[in-house]
Amino acid sequence: MRIGGAESEKTRCLRGRRTGDAHSMEVASRAATNDALRTSCLLAYWSPVSFAGVSRENLSGTTLAGYKLHDMVGEGGTAVVYRADHPQHGTVAVKVLREKLRNDKTAVARFLREATYGTKVIHPNVVRTIEIGEARPGLHFLATEWAPGELLEKYAKRHAPLPAAEVAAIIQQIAEAVHAAHSAGIIHRDLKPDNLMYDPPTKQAKLLDFGIAAQTDLSPDERLTRAGFFVGTLMYVAPEALSGQLVTAAADQYSLATIAYYLLSGALPYTAKSQREMFTQLLSQPPIPLLASRKGLDVSPAVEAVVMKGLARNPSDRYPDTLSFATALRAAVEAPPVRKDGLLRRVRSLLHRDDPEAPRA
Repeated sequence: MRIGGAESEKTRCLRGRRTGDAHSMEVASRAATNDALRTSCLLAYWSPVSFAGVSRENLSGTTLAGYKLHDMVGEGGTAVVYRADHPQHGTVAVKVLREKLRNDKTAVARFLREATYGTKVIHPNVVRTIEIGEARPGLHFLATEWAPGELLEKYAKRHAPLPAAEVAAIIQQIAEAVHAAHSAGIIHRDLKPDNLMYDPPTKQAKLLDFGIAAQTDLSPDERLTRAGFFVGTLMYVAPEALSGQLVTAAADQYSLATIAYYLLSGALPYTAKSQREMFTQLLSQPPIPLLASRKGLDVSPAVEAVVMKGLARNPSDRYPDTLSFATALRAAVEAPPVRKDGLLRRVRSLLHRDDPEAPRA
């Protein structure tokens, strides 16, 4: 019966949410017999996961393949990150796949895929991959360089709105890192301040991971994330990704423009109060103009125009690539302000340049 089928899909989705089995949730959402059920499953997947009160292993103080793990510095749904020391490599970051996912073939494949992508993108603004290994059966790890500073998200929460010149410099570095990934045939798909390290003293930004990136030369059947199932962070995702279509590099530009918007204003282009409302707004409404996001925002109309073009709903209406977006933003930031009287004088000059008897300013 249809009701029974829908119930089994719902059960599978909830089970995937409870156990962290993303594969179950993907299959359930793709096979859902009605839009409401499919949307509920996707929203469950997007919702933040709380790890409070959940039993979890803590590898601090242990040694994995020569890496002495110290404090836990980050965690997500699939992996935990530790600060570690190595006799040859010094201080590094070691990402370890969560214990509950070590028997999940899809989760393991994604973890190893991320690690592999890191070796393909060599750039000063991308953390360097040091080693990919398996300390013991099932215990996969990824060791990368230790990037000084703090997550851009934390820095922005304390200091945004940031000066436009600082934002342009950050965006330029991220754009160059993402362009290097695109040149290697990799689309990031999850650009956000939480995936970026920023060191204020040196003003250096680094891209941290490629957790849900995808290769552009793979066929749809080879993608670990199936068409029809969205991945990414909803507040920074391009509208075209919500339909589950295989996104292009233009989606990364949209995410980069959202980051610029956030750094410049301390706000986001959409003000939804829930994931469901955000989903609806992204698909049906234009983003809030940058200058309307915060009262008294010190941003020029030229800067606003660049950011909003990067946030265009239609990918073809955005800049040709991330570097073009970053270059346009920097140019708009560095352009001298146009005085109103100067603009009026320029207009009069254009109107009267063919009239020899017109009065001169």
